[in-house]
Amino acid sequence: MGDQARVARIAAHIFEAHRDRWRFERLRGELAPASMAEAYEVQDEVHRLFREAGWGELAGHKIALTSKPIQELCGVDQPAGGAIFARTVHPSPATIRLAEFMHLGLEFELGVRLGRDLPATDAPYTRDAVAGHVAACMPAFELIEDRGADYGDLDAASILTDKCWCGGVVLGPEVASWRDLDLTSAPVVLLWNGEVVDQGVTGAAMGHPFEGLAWLANLLAARGRGMKAGEIVITGSALRTRFPEAGDEVTYRIEDLGETTVRITA
Repeated sequence: MGDQARVARIAAHIFEAHRDRWRFERLRGELAPASMAEAYEVQDEVHRLFREAGWGELAGHKIALTSKPIQELCGVDQPAGGAIFARTVHPSPATIRLAEFMHLGLEFELGVRLGRDLPATDAPYTRDAVAGHVAACMPAFELIEDRGADYGDLDAASILTDKCWCGGVVLGPEVASWRDLDLTSAPVVLLWNGEVVDQGVTGAAMGHPFEGLAWLANLLAARGRGMKAGEIVITGSALRTRFPEAGDEVTYRIEDLGETTVRITA
C-alpha cells in the first residue's frame, strides 16, 4: 500500500486539474506514483472525489492501452483498467457538447453488460470463463477526455490516475443473442458524416473483446475486488482514436450487433 497522504495529495492535484481545466501533463517528481500499484490507489481516490462532486456511482469499467503501440508509447507491457461514472452513460443516439470537454476524442469499442457477478474469489478468469457471465453485447463509443495532452510526453501511470481519460460512453442497443457470433473477426465500420472512413474487426482489441474482460476481472481480483451483474464494460478500441468537431455525426457499426451514433455540437 502506498503512502496514503501522498496518494491523497496526487488525487487532489488531478481533481483540481479537471475542475480548473488545466491541460494534461504527466505526473513528475513528488506527484509521480512510485508504481502502477500506487497509481491504482490514486485512481480509487480520484474516483471518490468525483463521486462526491456529483458524478454519480460507478456504472462499470473500461480497459485502456490495449494496443502494443500505445503501450510502448506509455512505457508499459500491459493494459490499464478504469471506471465509468453513471452520469456519463448515454444511450444512442446521443448529442455530446464539445464545451463539456477540454479535448474530446472518440474510441470505437464492443461493450458488454454483465449478467452475473465475477467475484474475486473465482479468479483467475479466462476468456471462455468470463463469456458465461456476459448477458449482452453492444457497439459503444468511449468519450475520451485527454485534456489536450501532448502525445509525445505520456506515461501509463499518469493516464491511469486521471480516470484513464474516460469521459463517458455512448451505448447502442443491447443484443442478447451474441453467442453465435465470431467476436474475433466481426467486421466493424465507422461512418463520419455519412462516409465510411475506417473499417476493422472486433478482435483488434487484444485478439478478442473477452480477453480484455478476463484481464480486467483478474486485475480487480488481485486488488480484492469483483465485478457485479448489471455493470457495463467497454473492452478496448477496434480502430484508431479520432477527434470530432462541432457538426459531426458519427456512427460506429458492428456487424450483427447494430450501431451507435453520436452527434457533436459546440
